[in-house]
Amino acid sequence: MYYRRARITGGTYFFTVVTCNRLEILTQPENVNLLRRAFKYVMENHPFTIDAMVVLPEHLHCMWTLPRGDDDFPTRWRLIKSYFTRNVNAKYRHVAFESRTRKQEQAIWQRRYWEHLIRDEEDFIRHVEYIHYNPVKHGLVDVPGNWTYSSLHRYVRQGKYPIDWGAGERFLFDETIGKE
Repeated sequence: MYYRRARITGGTYFFTVVTCNRLEILTQPENVNLLRRAFKYVMENHPFTIDAMVVLPEHLHCMWTLPRGDDDFPTRWRLIKSYFTRNVNAKYRHVAFESRTRKQEQAIWQRRYWEHLIRDEEDFIRHVEYIHYNPVKHGLVDVPGNWTYSSLHRYVRQGKYPIDWGAGERFLFDETIGKE
C-alpha cells in the first residue's frame, strides 16, 4: 500500500509517532535524554525547527518547520528512530516479526507515523495547543504545566503562555487532530 504524504518545501508539519505495541519507555529520563540526542544528531546534518513538542510514555507529538527548499521529513524521522533504536538500552529491545518482510527486527517504534501539513496560523495554534494539552487529555497531569517533557515550558519562558495555561479548562479538539 502506498501512503501519500503532503510534502511542501519549507512547510510546517504536525507529527504523531508511537512506540511499537505502545511500549511505555519515552518518559524514563535516560530514554528522554537519548531521544534529545537523536534529535540533535539529526538536526546537525538535516536542520529543522521544533515549533512544539510533547513526549508521553508511549508516543510523542511535535511540530517542525523545515528549511526553505527542503521537504524531506521522512528521512529525518527514519534517522531519529534508527538512532534511538540503535542506542536504547537492550532491556527495552524486543524482537517482533514483521509479516511483510518475514525477518526479525528490533521493534521500538511503530513503522509509520501520522503527519499533517499545517495550513495557516489558526491551524498552527490549534496543533500547538493540542500538543501542550495532551498530557491532560491522557490523564497524566491536571495542568499542562505540570508535565515535564513539553515545549510548553519554553512557551512560558518566552511569555507566549502564562504558567497556569490550561488550568481549570477543558479543551475540546477536532477529532482529526492527533490521530494516535
